[in-house]
Amino acid sequence: MTPSTDPAAPTPPTPGRSRNMAAIKRRDTKPERAIRSLLHAAGKRYRVDLRLQLKDARPRPDIAFTRARVAVFVDGCFWHCCPEHGRQPGVNGGYWGPKLERNVARDRAADEALAAAGWTVVRVWEHEAPDRAAARIIAALDATTRSDHPLEDPSSGL
Repeated sequence: MTPSTDPAAPTPPTPGRSRNMAAIKRRDTKPERAIRSLLHAAGKRYRVDLRLQLKDARPRPDIAFTRARVAVFVDGCFWHCCPEHGRQPGVNGGYWGPKLERNVARDRAADEALAAAGWTVVRVWEHEAPDRAAARIIAALDATTRSDHPLEDPSSGL
């Protein structure tokens, strides 16, 4: 039985709600643009919305630093169940509850796949101040760069 004909399947949103959901941006959101602007101003160059081909997954970070292998996700409070601002909708909970749970499970699977492939994952909430988020990302980049290129012996004169 297909999900659309299964009487036990959760009711999908109304056509009006479906139009609203389809209009929600997947990339270039206001928080993403603010963070990217700060990173660019700091001299950091990155790829946007790059699908990565890993062994067992195909995550799509919002911002990817391919050389440093740092993947950044800017998570929306509703869609990714923010512990501070996320909430379960009161209407059509049979549809939204499992959908939001799948989003969180997909996030954890992407984190694990990226870590297994040697990537550093930075997750930023949309409510986080852009300057603080950019500082966390830059710190992750700096930590990756330091571990990849150990300093020369200071006594060598180099």
